[in-house]
Amino acid sequence: MDPGLTRCGIGVVDGVAGRPLRMVGVGVIRTPADAEIGDRLVLVERGIEEWLDAHRPEFVAVERVFSQHNVQTVMGTAQASAVAMLCAARRGLPVALHTPSEVKAAVTGSGRAEKAQVGAMVTRLLRLDAPPKPADAADALALAICHIWRAPATNRLQQAVAAHRTARAPRSPRAPRSTKGRIT
Repeated sequence: MDPGLTRCGIGVVDGVAGRPLRMVGVGVIRTPADAEIGDRLVLVERGIEEWLDAHRPEFVAVERVFSQHNVQTVMGTAQASAVAMLCAARRGLPVALHTPSEVKAAVTGSGRAEKAQVGAMVTRLLRLDAPPKPADAADALALAICHIWRAPATNRLQQAVAAHRTARAPRSPRAPRSTKGRIT
């Protein structure tokens, strides 16, 4: 999901790393810019719930909110992102957050790719006739592709970190010794 209050891109991709991917669905949940924030968030939630009901994904990937110059835009994006994570959490679906540069790098090879490049690569990778419109829809598919490709490596890394922490877990503490050999 590419969260946003005015346009929330949503896409479903089927596949595994190393195999051809298939687009299952793509769209945009829209809300009126002049509506109250609470009403807009309810519309985003309803749209996401409909997509989750229709497509029953195994994972949900959401674009990680990053700082922009326009605080109002960041707030709306963060609120829509929270709604997406909440909808997934209600269903027990794992949620992964990916930064825009991480998604661009995964799909195009460059973390600084332009939206047109992302759209072109999504079109090529999913063997589509044309790039999904608007760009929020293409971005949502790019997020799904990024997650499919990166999840196996991320899972292995998380397992290794967990195993390392378990191996280094503190043992029961020993009582400190005083300089006179007494236990205090």
